[in-house]
Amino acid sequence: MKIKAARDALSEAVQWAVRALPARPPVPILAGVKLSAHDGILQLSTFDREVSARAEIPVDIESSGEALVSGKLLSEITRSLPNRDVSLNVDGSHVVLTCGNASFNLSTMSLDDYPTFPPLPEELGTIDAQEFARAIQQVVIAASKDEAIPLLTGIQVMIDGNKITLLATDRYRLALREVEWEPVSPDLQSIILVKSKVLADVAKSMAGGGNTSLHLSDGQEPGRSSLIGFSAGSRQATSVLMDGDYPPVMKLFPEETPLTYACNRQELLEAVRRVSLVAERKTSIRLHFTDGALHLEAGQGDVAAARESVEMHTECEDLLTAFNPQYLQEGLAVTDTDFVNFGFTDPKKAAVVQGQVSLEEQPDRAFRYLLMPIQYGV
Repeated sequence: MKIKAARDALSEAVQWAVRALPARPPVPILAGVKLSAHDGILQLSTFDREVSARAEIPVDIESSGEALVSGKLLSEITRSLPNRDVSLNVDGSHVVLTCGNASFNLSTMSLDDYPTFPPLPEELGTIDAQEFARAIQQVVIAASKDEAIPLLTGIQVMIDGNKITLLATDRYRLALREVEWEPVSPDLQSIILVKSKVLADVAKSMAGGGNTSLHLSDGQEPGRSSLIGFSAGSRQATSVLMDGDYPPVMKLFPEETPLTYACNRQELLEAVRRVSLVAERKTSIRLHFTDGALHLEAGQGDVAAARESVEMHTECEDLLTAFNPQYLQEGLAVTDTDFVNFGFTDPKKAAVVQGQVSLEEQPDRAFRYLLMPIQYGV
């Protein structure tokens, strides 16, 4: 294999492909990126038997071929190259990479035992890439990072006609986002569970614009796993679906919240960030909702304490509660509207945090963030 490629195109394709690589692969070849040059196209692929990624770029090919090299090393090298064309030449058991006056010699790995790349499943429909990426970013914050409960590290994806609902929880908060899309079949229905890391990577890398296609296989064919796939232009990714029944947490969202309080979202977010500076680990930030002001407090005793107030709008009774400051900040940060609405069924129960375009309009139910309170004074 002997090719010449544009530096930026090669580097971007490598970064896309290596996102799927595991930090600690069970065998060394699964840390590799496969390079395949044929018919004017360089294909870069990674696959760890669960998650795959593939990108294609046009290149000048002097001779076709394939090679498997360290994905991490190739990523670091291509990122640091000068802005000149890059030559790749397979010489026996090595790949020689040349760019300007820089030259690198990389050992190749055997392709004999490299797993077969999974085909992209059947397309289910398309969705606006930026809107889908934003929806994932809003929900992924609530996915658990505790591998002791694997189910909660995933995001539940519910497809019902032209609506997709994303749902995630770590038991202390619950994030839900509804987004419209264009399914191949208008009566399509499916409920699946996807690794949150996979969706987070998709959000980071497919948010450049245009549409993203969603693909799904049910694993009924012999030797095939249940897969979800994403494709946009010359890039694609697949992931094995998670097994198990996601807990029925959707019912935790109340039908109505008679106690509602609204304020400027950015002002509150900045105030929470400041007041939280004195909150020690695993302690709360206390919120006192009143007609006219929301009073924030954190810390206590002689060590450190902070107080701040922001303008609040409500016609309801005063309410006192407390939240994990990090969870509160994260929920406010991913809410996109100018105002934020806190809804309660009871002062001692969870709050439903929703965006609100203006004080005169109703809260936007497309994104809802359920936040469990912490015992006051903790």
